[in-house]
Amino acid sequence: MSAPPVIIVLGPSGVETAKRIKAALGAAEIHGQSKRVPDAVFCFAKTTAHLTSLFREGRPIIGICASGILIRALGPLLNDKHNEPPVIAVAEDGSAAVPLLGGHYGANALARNVAGALGCTPAITTAGDIRFGVALDAPPEGWTLANPEHAKDAMAALLSGARARITGEATWLERSKLPLAGNAEIELVATVHTQQGSPDKLIYHPKSLILGVGCERGCAAGELIELVENTLSAHKLAPAAIALVASLDLKADERSVHALAEHLGVAARFFTAEQLNAESLSLKNPSDVVLREVGCPGVAEGAALACAGPNGELIVEKTKSTRATCAICLAPRPIDFSAIGRPRGRLSVIGIGPGDAMWRSAEAVSLLRSANDWVGYGLYLDLVSDLAGHAREHRFELGEEQTRARHALELAAEGRHVALVCSGDAGIYAMASLVFELLDKDGTISDAARRVEVTIAPGISALQAAAARAGAPLGHDFCAISLSDLLTPWEVIEKRLRAAAHGDFVVALYNPKSKRRQKQLAKAIAILREHRGNATPVIVATSLGRSEERTTTTTLAAFDGNIVDMLSIVIIGSSATRRDAVSQRVYTPRGYDATELAT
Repeated sequence: MSAPPVIIVLGPSGVETAKRIKAALGAAEIHGQSKRVPDAVFCFAKTTAHLTSLFREGRPIIGICASGILIRALGPLLNDKHNEPPVIAVAEDGSAAVPLLGGHYGANALARNVAGALGCTPAITTAGDIRFGVALDAPPEGWTLANPEHAKDAMAALLSGARARITGEATWLERSKLPLAGNAEIELVATVHTQQGSPDKLIYHPKSLILGVGCERGCAAGELIELVENTLSAHKLAPAAIALVASLDLKADERSVHALAEHLGVAARFFTAEQLNAESLSLKNPSDVVLREVGCPGVAEGAALACAGPNGELIVEKTKSTRATCAICLAPRPIDFSAIGRPRGRLSVIGIGPGDAMWRSAEAVSLLRSANDWVGYGLYLDLVSDLAGHAREHRFELGEEQTRARHALELAAEGRHVALVCSGDAGIYAMASLVFELLDKDGTISDAARRVEVTIAPGISALQAAAARAGAPLGHDFCAISLSDLLTPWEVIEKRLRAAAHGDFVVALYNPKSKRRQKQLAKAIAILREHRGNATPVIVATSLGRSEERTTTTTLAAFDGNIVDMLSIVIIGSSATRRDAVSQRVYTPRGYDATELAT
């Protein structure tokens, strides 16, 4: 299971059981129903919606509740048992652990671990697990079954009295209760080489091959993938036995390397030139040219050897195409790549919306939960505190935007997943553009930081939220202008205000006022009054999505700037904007009536 399990607690009587499970599993998260378990680190309001969201994300679920609750919530989503996460139900008092879904894909093992922590017996019902203590179609982590379509027949034969023999080394099979014999009918093969399977011959591949690669800058992904596939085929090595793709850290942003890793369904890990130099005496094909170019005498062989460790064996020497190289090492056993090399760092610049949890996107929530570090203005981190868990928080004050962005980039350069948290939308008067500006022009950003992957997660902007609260004032052409002259001269802002007023746009004013800036809003309103009637609707929305939210609708004639503060956004209508006399909703018609009349 790659994602940490989520322990769902629906009432206070299940909290102690959840804590015991978490203590045993380590990385598991406790999610509590907000009204009944308000002290949980992660809270949710609607149980079914939360369960279905976690299930779709592929998160293993441990429900401290009746089995029926999980069955009714997740039943409509079931369609492919091979791609569904494990789900188990645990009694509130810890007396039972029942795997409901994914028994052969992690649930049985998870139920055993949970039962061990609680001192109860796991209610496992799959025949192979009961009789032999093993599921042939679900090998442990680090192993892959090449012919899963034959596993059912093989297990049926064993349950009917057939015996098995093991070819190769597979401790997990040797330790099982399978009936073993030298001349057995069912053969279980452990190998990194390709073999043809059958109903009486199951082929298991240990994840013990390390693929080292190198390439020229901008090498086409197709060329690297073709080189690797041809090399594997020539040596009769199974792609499913590859544990990871390894290379030099200078290649951490090389698209072809990541395309290859994705093609193979494995992780990519990177090493410094110094780390690869430590393998120089073991290289079969050192190169002075490569040494001059990147600081180590071999990338493909060096990276494969660095991953395999001192007992690894270089079984395929450096193999070349026009612009790429690859080499393959065999580790003595399946490897845990989580502690090997460094992944490409990732910076997610996340818009969380105005503040209300209901306005966050599913992408934003997923990225926040998976990040190792959260970076942001303290207020913004407070707004997502319900999602806080294992991530380290790095809090900054207003005015420290560049320092904040640099810090986030350099954290990501360490191979971490960093969430840079923004209110509203990440790309609208927020941090996304600053991140790209620093990467583009700032000479103080490290080379490693320039190679991180940057993801922008959009959020509901303040202008969208304010418009929704008031009606539909953005129904026709509109623009947004920031009144902050900290970064933009007032002369430029005034020019844009006059252009927007002359163009008859609906205008959203960001940063209308602060403790230091008190006059700019009055000047902006005066400019817009030159082109708008006194009855033009004006919307002032403050602290959107928070408990102190306030939305006021008035007119240009009656507008009072005293109700505006630094947490406000002001929307001034165009000459076409209207306020409905009955509902008081503000809207800007687009002209559909005129179009229909014309047709």
